[in-house]
Amino acid sequence: MQSFHNFLTAHIVAIDKTHSQNFLNAGYYFVMLLTAAICTLIHTILPFLFESTSSRIILKLHGKMTARKLFHA
Repeated sequence: MQSFHNFLTAHIVAIDKTHSQNFLNAGYYFVMLLTAAICTLIHTILPFLFESTSSRIILKLHGKMTARKLFHA
């Protein structure tokens, strides 16, 4: 049972956050990516709408991730 617990908590320990902090952070990225996807879908149908919205969202998220050193850029 201990190894299953380690499996569930390894990420939380590695990023040195609480479950609540991780949930809110992951939720933020989910909402922003979903917003970008919806804007892209609308832009596909109506190209004059949301011309650069998705790109700006992705760039903002990339900036946040690189600032937090979540991956090697």
